Amino acid sequence: MEHAERLLDAAGDLFYRRGVQAVGMDEVRAASGLSLKRLYQCFPSKEALVVAYLARRDERWMSSLTRHVGAAEPQERIAAVFEWLERWFGEDDFRGCGFVNAYAELGPSSEAVREVVRRHKQRLRDFLRELAVDARDPDDLAGQLLVLVDGATVTAMVSPEEGAAAARAAGRAAALSRAAACPA
Repeated sequence: MEHAERLLDAAGDLFYRRGVQAVGMDEVRAASGLSLKRLYQCFPSKEALVVAYLARRDERWMSSLTRHVGAAEPQERIAAVFEWLERWFGEDDFRGCGFVNAYAELGPSSEAVREVVRRHKQRLRDFLRELAVDARDPDDLAGQLLVLVDGATVTAMVSPEEGAAAARAAGRAAALSRAAACPA
C-alpha cells in the first residue's frame, strides 16, 4: 500500500504537470524512489497507473469541492462551487482539468481512461444536480452548470491572467439558478 501511494504521488505530480505521454515509467520510478520492478508489481502497465492516478484525483478533487460547498449556506452552494474553482485556478500548479487533459492525450486509444474520465464527469454532474434539486429542471440546470465549470476551467488554463473567468461563470450560474428555481 505504501509503495502504491508513493508511486501515485510521483505519477500524479508528473502526469498533471507535464502530461501523461511526456512522462515515462522510468521517470515515475525515479521520482518515487522505488525500483522499476516494484512499480510494475503495483501497476502492471502505464495505462493501469494512469487509471489509478485519475481515480485518486477524482476522489481528492471531489472531496475537496464537496467539503467547501457543504460549508456554505444552502442558497449559496452553487456560488460556492465557483468560489472553490476560483481558488483552485489561482494555485501555482494549476494546469487545468487533469481528466480532460488525460482524455485529450489518451481517450481515443484507451477505453479504461475514457471510462474513468466519464465517471468523474458524471460524478460532478450528479453533485451539481444535488445542488440544483429545487430547480424546475434539475437535470438541465446541472448540465448547464457542468458546462460552466468546464468552460471556466479551460479558460483559466489557457489564459491564467483571466482569473475572473470563475467569477464570471459564478455570476452566470447564479442567474441560471435563479431563473431555474421553482416558484415559491
